[in-house]
Amino acid sequence: MIPVFLAGEYRTLTSHENSGLSVQSPPTSENGSANVSVNGSSTNGSVSTLALSSLMPPTTGWISGLFDRDSFVESMGGWAQGVVTGRARLGGIPMGVIAVETRMIEQVLPADPGNADSREQTILEAGQVWTPESAFKTSQAINDFNNGEHLPLMILANWRGFSGGQSDLLKGILKYGSYIVDALREYKQPVFIYVVGELRGGAWVVLDPKINPEMMEMYAESNARGGVLEPEGLCSIKYRKKHILDTMDRLDCNYHDMKVALKKLQSKAEENKEEITKIQAKFEQREKELLPIYHQVAVHFADMHDTPRRLKAKDCITDEIPWNKARKYFYHRLCRRLAEEEVINTILKADPELTREAAKHYVIGWWVADHPQKELSNLSKEEYDEVMTNWLKTDSKIQERIQIIANDYNAKQVVKQLKNDKESVMVGLKNYLKNLDEASRKALLDELSNN
Repeated sequence: MIPVFLAGEYRTLTSHENSGLSVQSPPTSENGSANVSVNGSSTNGSVSTLALSSLMPPTTGWISGLFDRDSFVESMGGWAQGVVTGRARLGGIPMGVIAVETRMIEQVLPADPGNADSREQTILEAGQVWTPESAFKTSQAINDFNNGEHLPLMILANWRGFSGGQSDLLKGILKYGSYIVDALREYKQPVFIYVVGELRGGAWVVLDPKINPEMMEMYAESNARGGVLEPEGLCSIKYRKKHILDTMDRLDCNYHDMKVALKKLQSKAEENKEEITKIQAKFEQREKELLPIYHQVAVHFADMHDTPRRLKAKDCITDEIPWNKARKYFYHRLCRRLAEEEVINTILKADPELTREAAKHYVIGWWVADHPQKELSNLSKEEYDEVMTNWLKTDSKIQERIQIIANDYNAKQVVKQLKNDKESVMVGLKNYLKNLDEASRKALLDELSNN
């Protein structure tokens, strides 16, 4: 079921599914078109597609996934199956992929051959949770993609956190979780974290883009949720029952009136026992009716803080990307990032003393100088990235500007060498002049005399 979510598949659709999905023929090119919409469902971030019903009249069609058709190849498949790792292509560009298995996992522990009393054990592991083994697998895959193959990375995030039992702590869950941070911190290629379900607790901590802001970008699907605490947990801490009762007292007139009446009658409790009992019963009944409603509203309010729109407003994610547009967006974004990295690395080779941030400022300055922002204001995000990619790859001015940077750096090095060891530079210059023909020597001397 994993490749369905990632790279698409042929499958039989029910009439219900077929009415909601655009069934397409598979792409004719070998790598697939980047403009094909993603049809496979991402409900709750699950890697499996919608359930089939044999009672409905079927229609066979192609369900396109996030990556190119038949391009996803899983690696380390038999180990820590709660995390899915592999390689795929996006518009023909190879990428490393890390996804999540949301279903329950059965882990079989073989019997110890050295212990006659040992028996094979089957352990059930919940999906969407990092265990010590799956966390180690994640970090190992990231290191493989970075150090061995230099691949850009796509992480389809849908974790509720790390397993936190005593057994997991003894097995090193904290250590293996830190391995993920170390691997991402040293990643040298673009990293896209796409939250397709929810990202909670420690899982958010180890995938936070601030770990490697130069390379990591986080996005969220329209129905995704993100935050350290889930809404229920947040309400249990920040909006407990006493706070709910205060809100009910402020907003519900009947509840407030009964509460005030009880206070007045309790001042003369002996005389008003029967009336107090009646009002108290109605008061408790009203409270019982309202409490679940107010709690539900509180949970919904807390959940609103975890939506992609709110996450973007707080600069927790780069942008909100609907699932059906994810393929096109990430293709153009990936092309732009790779082109940017190529130009930035060329600038750093031209002047090794520059910082990466300074090199990036050069690129941004050139882009703004060559493209008035008024002309680009009407472009979509994908079109903007596409225009910038074409500019980075084809504009001859960029190479000319880089050559100027290289010339300035070399000139500085010559001046620096003259200050440190003038005699050696003069000897080297004399030897260079000796190896030139008469015309070239004369032209060089004339140029030096004119300057």
